[in-house]
Amino acid sequence: QVQLVESGGGLVQAGGSLRLSCAASGRTFSSYVVGWFRQAPGKEREFVAGITWSGTNTKYADSVKGRFTISRDNAKTTVYLQMNSLKPEDTAIYYCAANQINNWYRGYDYWGQGTQVTVSS
Repeated sequence: QVQLVESGGGLVQAGGSLRLSCAASGRTFSSYVVGWFRQAPGKEREFVAGITWSGTNTKYADSVKGRFTISRDNAKTTVYLQMNSLKPEDTAIYYCAANQINNWYRGYDYWGQGTQVTVSS
């Protein structure tokens, strides 16, 4: 079993920054892809960014390219999402998830509980 716990959400003004963390425990993650997703009220959940657990490859949604950076720590137990130049439209619940099929967008077996990010204008 895999457990994912997000933290770091909060309220920030437009133009500000937040760093989200996704702490993983349970099974080893050497072959997993970890992704960040978000869901705003009344909207479908969308992919934000992903990283292979080795850290070799990353993927970003067009809406966050150049503003968000996904990374992982050297111990390979935590994945981060650094969010800069935040906009009100980034407001959502952010989830981290892990999958074993090396697909950025689907096949995620494990999900965290989510962390709220609110960007005020």
